[in-house]
Amino acid sequence: MDLYVVLGLEQGASESDIKRAYRRLARRFHPDINPGDHAAEARFRQILEAYETLVDPTRRSRYDSGDAHAEPGRRHSGGFEGFDFSARGADYSATFGDLVAEVLSERGARPPEPRRGADLHQELHLPFDEAFRGVERAVTVTRRQTCRDCGGAGVTRMAPGACVVCQGAGGVRTVRGHMVFSRSCTACGGTGQQPPRGCERCTGSGQEVRTDTVAVQVPAGIADGDRVRVSALGNAGERGGPAGDLYITVRVTPHPVYRREGDDVHMVVPIAVHEAALGARVPIVTPDGPARLRVPPGTQSGQRFRLRERGAHSTRGAARGDLVVEVRLMLPPVLDERSKELLREFGRINGDNVRE
Repeated sequence: MDLYVVLGLEQGASESDIKRAYRRLARRFHPDINPGDHAAEARFRQILEAYETLVDPTRRSRYDSGDAHAEPGRRHSGGFEGFDFSARGADYSATFGDLVAEVLSERGARPPEPRRGADLHQELHLPFDEAFRGVERAVTVTRRQTCRDCGGAGVTRMAPGACVVCQGAGGVRTVRGHMVFSRSCTACGGTGQQPPRGCERCTGSGQEVRTDTVAVQVPAGIADGDRVRVSALGNAGERGGPAGDLYITVRVTPHPVYRREGDDVHMVVPIAVHEAALGARVPIVTPDGPARLRVPPGTQSGQRFRLRERGAHSTRGAARGDLVVEVRLMLPPVLDERSKELLREFGRINGDNVRE
């Protein structure tokens, strides 16, 4: 029997490779995992014999040199009966002790890493005027927060006391046939102290769902579909991790007069015939308030005028947009003969000019 083949190793395998292969195979063929399976029991004996020979530098050297005294079967003709694996030497405690802890009890796992809480997303509907000027709005947020009773620990604070399972020893010894196993007490995690009771408010999760109303500042000039990020107003983090963020998507209600394109605001202003022909200062209402638009003589319908930096504020830190005003020529109703005659006279004088 080739001991290297039994463990699935090459002859030059290191000691850590031997121990790793032993743990892997022993977890598969151990008699406690395969009760009543004689083939698995025989296979486990071979694995144990191979491990004990190859992990010992002296015995391995003799085995590699072909010394008959190192042949398998010489040391443990009776198998594995009568071993107390908790009392073996350093090599066994580092190998079989780990194996038993993995197979028969929950091994002490590495504490889980802190994890950031999830981000939350909401929508906020605003009229055009409030989005243009900026506004502070109250927003209702339902989120997972650190439990107020246990402070996120998930357990209720209790007076110290000995564990009722291991009587404060921190370990439990189990006898299975002729084998004696020692393992850490799963009830107290090996501390020997009475385990804490789960928090009733959060049922041990360390978090509870609460609804709060918070003030959110919406910056001036925010556009439809833009998002406002509020730091640390998402779900609470797990195991001490930071909270997530709250993202608010703003939906801006269309305005009957103003239309936004980027940071520019567009509007249409009607003007009379005489204002277009002779020029005028036309009163208009901009998003900033009342103003006057200078219309030069001879202005045509559809002509556009740009008022610099009278548009929307930039949320990106750029310059403010412009207000683009398009004028539309509006004909007044002609109801009296005097107005009709004046228009006929105007047409006789200037009628051909519009086609030049």
